[in-house]
Amino acid sequence: MIDVLIADDEEPALAALAYLLEQDSRIGRVHQVSTGADAIRLLTRERVDAVFLDIHMPGLSGFDLARALQRFEHRPALVFVTADEEGALEAFDLEAVDYLLKPVRAVRLERSISRVIDALRQTPEASAPPAAELIAVTLGGTTRMIRRDDVRYVQAQGDYTRLCTAEGGFLVRVPISDLERQWADAGFVRVHRSYLVALAHVAQIRLGSDHPTVIVGDAALPVSRRMLPGLRDRLAQSTVRADS
Repeated sequence: MIDVLIADDEEPALAALAYLLEQDSRIGRVHQVSTGADAIRLLTRERVDAVFLDIHMPGLSGFDLARALQRFEHRPALVFVTADEEGALEAFDLEAVDYLLKPVRAVRLERSISRVIDALRQTPEASAPPAAELIAVTLGGTTRMIRRDDVRYVQAQGDYTRLCTAEGGFLVRVPISDLERQWADAGFVRVHRSYLVALAHVAQIRLGSDHPTVIVGDAALPVSRRMLPGLRDRLAQSTVRADS
């Protein structure tokens, strides 16, 4: 059985496609989202085998999302589901497995699922699930993607966090405690109740003074006494050297 994601901003079309997919015994879980940004967020948490994308969605279009998926280590099979007959050429340039026109017929969808399964059989499996590499952020009403590797540190701001990069800061509505847990394996460590830092971007660590700090870019971030033991443990496993 294969797990799939559907992305479509039209609720009736989303529900209809989900229903048809659920009738096929080859389909496992069916995730549903209404925007490309929501699709990226889900794909950073869940591993799916195939995505069924509408082309015209607010923010990130289906084509934008397909391009973002090309940067994922694990790339699900891609199927476009749209009323736009003229997008097929670009869809197949993006290595889509199939291109379905709305309204989707059950017989045609069954054939598409078979194509997805054939494509998956020809794709070698990765030895382990990939780390999430892309984050959807909103800036000035526009959704864009940033790489997690570019995030130097994270600053808590209430129910939000600010992802700080060399380019600037980007607010996302995710508690810092969630990012601490989700990003631990990617080299992020909590140094203060308000800060999570990427060890790969740490230039210097000063732990011997009355006010321990880590230097990340041009920012000097405080290290709380409560976080010191955990930070020392992480440093022992890394190549970052702390100054006494």
